[in-house]
Amino acid sequence: MNKSVISYILLFVILVLVQAVLFNHIVLFNSAVCLIFIYFLIKLPLDISQNFLLTLGFLLGLSVDVLSDTPGLNALCCTILASLKKPVFYAYEQHDDQKRSISPSIGTMGFFNFSKYVFSLSAIYALLAFFVEFVNFIDVVQILIKAGTSTAFTFIVILAIDSLIYKN
Repeated sequence: MNKSVISYILLFVILVLVQAVLFNHIVLFNSAVCLIFIYFLIKLPLDISQNFLLTLGFLLGLSVDVLSDTPGLNALCCTILASLKKPVFYAYEQHDDQKRSISPSIGTMGFFNFSKYVFSLSAIYALLAFFVEFVNFIDVVQILIKAGTSTAFTFIVILAIDSLIYKN
C-alpha cells in the first residue's frame, strides 16, 4: 500500500474516534459543537474521482452516525459536503492542472485561501446538520446561532490542527 493511503486511513480512523469519544461531549456555551471529522474530507486530494469522494464522504458520515447515535444525519451531510468540496476549492483557487493533485492545506493554498476554504465548508456542514437535525424552521434564530458557533469552533480547531501539521 502507498504511504499516503495508509496516512489517510489513519486520519479517517483517528478523526472519527476523536469526534465520537471527545468532541461529541464538548459543547461550548450550550450551542457550539466541534465537527472535527470533516477535516478528513477537507484534506483529501483533489484528484480523487467524484464517485470515490462521495463514497468516502458517505462512509465518514456513516461511521460518525454509528458511533454517535445520529441515524443518517452525518452520512447525508458528509455526502453533500463531499459533492461541494471541489467547487468550493475552485472558488478560492485558480483552476489549474498543477493544483489537481494537491491536498488542500495552509502550505499548498496559503493561509488566507485555506481559511476561506475551511470556513466555507465548515459553515455549509454546520448549516446542513442543524437544519436537518431540527427539521422544523420555526426557531431559525436558534438554528443559525448553533450553526454559527459550531462553524467558528470547527474552523478554529481545524486551522490549529493544520497549522501544527504544516511545516515551513
